[in-house]
Amino acid sequence: MAKVEHTSDARVLVGIDISKHRHEVLIAVPGKTRRRRMTVLNTAEDYRRLIAALLDYGLPVTIGFEATGNYHRALMFALGAAGFDLKLVSSVALARTREALHNSWDKNDPKDAQVILRMLEIGAVQVFHDPLVVGTCDIQELSKTYEMVARSKTELWHRILTHYLPLYFPEADRFHRSSRGDWFLALLEAFPSPYMITAMDKDAFIEAAWPVIGRRVAKAALLADIYETSKTSVGLPVAPDSDAIRMFRLVLAQGRSLVQQRNAIEDRATELLADHPDYQLLRTIPGIGPVNALAVLAEAGDLRRFRHHRQFLKFCGMDLATVQSGVFRGRSKISKYGNARLRRTLWLASQAAVLKPANSFRDKFERYIAQDRHNPDLRRKAYTAIAAKMARTIHAVIKSGEPYRPFFEGASPGGRTPLCRAVEAAS
Repeated sequence: MAKVEHTSDARVLVGIDISKHRHEVLIAVPGKTRRRRMTVLNTAEDYRRLIAALLDYGLPVTIGFEATGNYHRALMFALGAAGFDLKLVSSVALARTREALHNSWDKNDPKDAQVILRMLEIGAVQVFHDPLVVGTCDIQELSKTYEMVARSKTELWHRILTHYLPLYFPEADRFHRSSRGDWFLALLEAFPSPYMITAMDKDAFIEAAWPVIGRRVAKAALLADIYETSKTSVGLPVAPDSDAIRMFRLVLAQGRSLVQQRNAIEDRATELLADHPDYQLLRTIPGIGPVNALAVLAEAGDLRRFRHHRQFLKFCGMDLATVQSGVFRGRSKISKYGNARLRRTLWLASQAAVLKPANSFRDKFERYIAQDRHNPDLRRKAYTAIAAKMARTIHAVIKSGEPYRPFFEGASPGGRTPLCRAVEAAS
């Protein structure tokens, strides 16, 4: 058989369909029409077998895959450490390409590996940034764990407000101010029933509850108000040693534990990112606090890799998409084909920014809703525009290395800010 000669730009292309226990691999070698199939188990031995097989070709190797949960992380780290070029395939693009190639909605792992390889051949892939390699693994884990703890805390807090308080102490709801405080849960844990409060006199209750609620403004007046409210409570007269009260205290202890975990993550994130230059730049933007800055760095990584802010908007799913066919042209809406956590962070940051005085986010929001301030649809569109502006500002601040400067751009004669000047921190 004649020896196949390879050109200087010849590469081995590999499509991998990821799953929990096994991965389907399809290998295309230059000069060969027959493709090699492999099944790689999620074990170190099979990882080494795949790496050895790819190294035997003696050519550069490009690997394409679709991210599936976190099942791809270990395999891609091993392949990246072996020196292979890793490319990420969009799940939406993979589904559309599979339907177009096979004219069917059928789906199986070997077929997906074939479609991934085809997308790799035509260049319809993205660059994969391994968090452990680029140094964002710790930031990502802090951000995701914080979100998990915060959601658990919110669910448990709603359970307390809608189930336990209506049963045992309905009037205590008016003393609740913020879910971030621990004193209210601590007070309920010590006195879960108003009958436990009225069993002692006012002075004894104030003395017992004084260290429980911590440093509060007008603490004596607050405790006196709680005592008087307990005397007229309509809560169920449940015995203090009953299982119902034990379960209530168990839930309250869980809530306090979640508050402590959340605070510990916030303190660790502040300590970890205190000297991070991008974190310091993000904190200068209105609406970007420690948690939002942590989420932006965790989900976006190094924003300098986006050459233009439109690329960052597309990454967030904040880019505009329009359905057009013939003479029909639909309304332009944000695509939402992007990072959902990052898009939610931008939305929350924009809502916080418009509440702060003397910044261009609030100014643009006010100009947007000036026509009808009470129109909910107009306000929603305004918040969306502010979220897109927040993304542009974040990109400009990080890329230029300059902190945010409010009202850097001048307003146009018509009262609207031109798109090309809608970034406060342009260098």
